[in-house]
Amino acid sequence: MASPASTSYDIKWEKLPEDFILPDDPVDNIHQPAIAAALTDSLEVAGKLPDTAVTTTNYGICATVNGKIVVKAPDWTYIPHIRVSKEEIDRSYTPQLQGEQPLIVMEFLSDTNGHEYSIKPTYPPGKWFFYEKILKVPHYIIFEPYRGLIEHYRLSESGGYKIQSSNETGRYWIPELKVYLGIWEGTREQRKGYWLRWWNEAGELLLWGSELAIQERQKAEAEKQKAERLAAQLRAAGIEPEA
Repeated sequence: MASPASTSYDIKWEKLPEDFILPDDPVDNIHQPAIAAALTDSLEVAGKLPDTAVTTTNYGICATVNGKIVVKAPDWTYIPHIRVSKEEIDRSYTPQLQGEQPLIVMEFLSDTNGHEYSIKPTYPPGKWFFYEKILKVPHYIIFEPYRGLIEHYRLSESGGYKIQSSNETGRYWIPELKVYLGIWEGTREQRKGYWLRWWNEAGELLLWGSELAIQERQKAEAEKQKAERLAAQLRAAGIEPEA
């Protein structure tokens, strides 16, 4: 019996028919949208999300395999470049046809059914099999948010996923984006727990928009206090500071 890795598949990159009914799978828990939004937020603030790039959450990525339409909706996806307007991919996205393949797909574990590890090749194929063998996504990230654990799988030259080791800080290098991915523990939008965060090449945390706003307010307040101290020193010396 041939293994899934050695079996050939007829893959076509066709636009999803308008009358195709997309899976209406519910989001597994309240944490997933928040974690996904935070990942996109800091990339955008850091200027690492150009106009032609797209990040998605629980959004259908499509391919036609052996004549059957397959749709998977990763918890978070980074597509580096689309060739069509964003209005044209409102319902779903087909790699090759509408732009580049996803660079990263992420799944956030919420139960123990193991769907994220499924290498089932028959219809409907498992998530792992679809990302690895059909879409050939370079980076597959599995995140366990309750314990703050990351598994980073990278597509090897042989076409299979190989688990990656973190660096000494526990982070994983994504060379295409020139960022590290790692775990950060804290609170955002009333959710306290573990988050996936990005760091730049120098090891500096890529801030969320809310964090940047706080940083700027603190900087402005520090400059105001500095100016007030200087004005007080000038007055003490008999010099009236200019407005």
